[in-house]
Amino acid sequence: MTTIRFLAHRWPAWLALALALATFADGLPPASFLAALLVVMPLCYLAFGAVRGELGDRRALTVQTAGLVAFCAWAAAALLLDGRTALYVVAVGWFAHALWDLSHHRTGRVVPRAWSEWCGVVDASGALAIVLLV
Repeated sequence: MTTIRFLAHRWPAWLALALALATFADGLPPASFLAALLVVMPLCYLAFGAVRGELGDRRALTVQTAGLVAFCAWAAAALLLDGRTALYVVAVGWFAHALWDLSHHRTGRVVPRAWSEWCGVVDASGALAIVLLV
């Protein structure tokens, strides 16, 4: 595969990097906003899974629901903290969600692979930006 074809094939990653750059270019958004996104992320996975009919399997639904509960709990923990500590907790949550995205990308289940690639790059680059800007 030529370099141009490879780069074109990675369009979700390029869009994700553009979003991360736009989000963090002028500094850190409030920790409450970043924590709220930890709740939105797994909700998107549940919505995709429902639309794609992949949550009919009880195990898949259980795993996705457990992910939602875990990320909601992590976001709530971050909201109970102040300042830099809250931001570091959010960054860990975003990085954990990037790993969640990676597992979905590898299996090709629940969400389209382009979505898991896009979300994984947003999450990993966002986590890095948070750590670097705190």
